[in-house]
Amino acid sequence: MKNKGFFSQDFIVQVVGLIFSIVFVYSVYSNYIWPKARNIEITTRLQASQNPDAPIETNRSIAVILKNHEQMFCLMLMLWASIIIGYKFVRLRGEQSMEGHQFLNISRGERIIPEEALIHHKDVEGQIRRNGRLRNKILPDVILAALHRFDSTRSIQDASHAVQERTAMAYEQLESDLSLVRYIAWAIPSVGFIGTVRGIGEALSHADKAIKLGDISDVTASLGLAFNSTLIALVLSIVLMFFVHLLQSKQEHLLIDLEDFATKKVVGMMKKPESEESKISFT
Repeated sequence: MKNKGFFSQDFIVQVVGLIFSIVFVYSVYSNYIWPKARNIEITTRLQASQNPDAPIETNRSIAVILKNHEQMFCLMLMLWASIIIGYKFVRLRGEQSMEGHQFLNISRGERIIPEEALIHHKDVEGQIRRNGRLRNKILPDVILAALHRFDSTRSIQDASHAVQERTAMAYEQLESDLSLVRYIAWAIPSVGFIGTVRGIGEALSHADKAIKLGDISDVTASLGLAFNSTLIALVLSIVLMFFVHLLQSKQEHLLIDLEDFATKKVVGMMKKPESEESKISFT
């Protein structure tokens, strides 16, 4: 399962996903969120000037809630993480499809003996070279490890240990690949908290004006930034962590299934010659 470094598929997806997220979210803000929020603000001020004694109704439109830059950055991060997670779900489906592939050319009733393990190993390697769909997949790598260990040690137990070791390595790699998504899940609430601090700071800076003139519009607008950024950040963080948990669960079930498949379909087909077994029992 080797797909690391610059210009690897994972790296390209991350970079393209980041660029797409920035461009897409910014275009939505430029063409819809900011114009609509400005129109609502102008309408509200016009109504307030025409009826100064009437109570001002707070508009809770989605454009007003999302209009600040902190919410925009949170949505960019959320879309970026969603693209990465979606790509990983597609990769998992590709890994699951490997269970339907016939890696070993073994007829019914035939077994893998130590002398033929290297032949099967080379055959699987040839399939991987010819079929691009098999490259950078976990199951072919696990099967190769089992056959190589059986050829080297002539021990079925060692081949079973090789399957367990390779699936454990794959689990650690999959967990490591989620580090960026976990960072984004941490960064979204942090960006929301920045908006909260900025909003409270702006509200305090307008406190003197509100006390002297009785105009609290700037204070309420700043507090709206503080609370709206926190609201959006927490909601997005909860949704993102749910999908991260779902992805981790899918990965764990996948590795359990692949280990079980390799144990039954590969290690279970291995057999030591009767002469070697009799020597071991005699010893």
